[in-house]
Amino acid sequence: MFTGIVREVGRVASFDGSRLVLAATETAAAAAVGDSVAVAGVCLTVVEQDDGQLAFDVVPETLARTALGRLQTGKAVNLEPSLRVGDRLGGHVVQGHVDAVGRVGSVEPEGDGRRVWIHAPETVLAYCLEKGSIAVDGVSLTVAGLDDQGFEVALIPHTLTVTTLGGLEPGDEVNLEADVLGKVVERLVAARLP
Repeated sequence: MFTGIVREVGRVASFDGSRLVLAATETAAAAAVGDSVAVAGVCLTVVEQDDGQLAFDVVPETLARTALGRLQTGKAVNLEPSLRVGDRLGGHVVQGHVDAVGRVGSVEPEGDGRRVWIHAPETVLAYCLEKGSIAVDGVSLTVAGLDDQGFEVALIPHTLTVTTLGGLEPGDEVNLEADVLGKVVERLVAARLP
């Protein structure tokens, strides 16, 4: 489990389509083989840890459901180690189970921050509500507006500086994870209907 509070921005050292190696000094120092790490919002298992680098195996299922397959050497990625008992919950409950890939529609300056519109499929929008939570590339954000085509988020200067979201451009693909609480409520209500 994660919270969507990015701890480090790592860089792709290599990716052959199945083995992803990241340069991630802080995260690598704290991680061990078998640990879960959210990489651009995708929960992956550390299979090797050595000298400031982490390696992960990425299976076809993950490549089909996320934007990880488009990663290239040098690309920056948001990283968050999994929560441990007693850790503070700073964002919202994030599982690292990507629901869909969205596409950035626009990026507009707004004071010292930016407003970003993301086109998203109905499978994500069904769980979005204004002022609700959503994870974009592993970052816990608040939905600032939405319609039947997508949603927008307002990014503060801190988020622009300490995550990869500061580099978003129209057309970029992002991993989306809707708030799990909406999914749980839907399932509970459906179970009670005749």
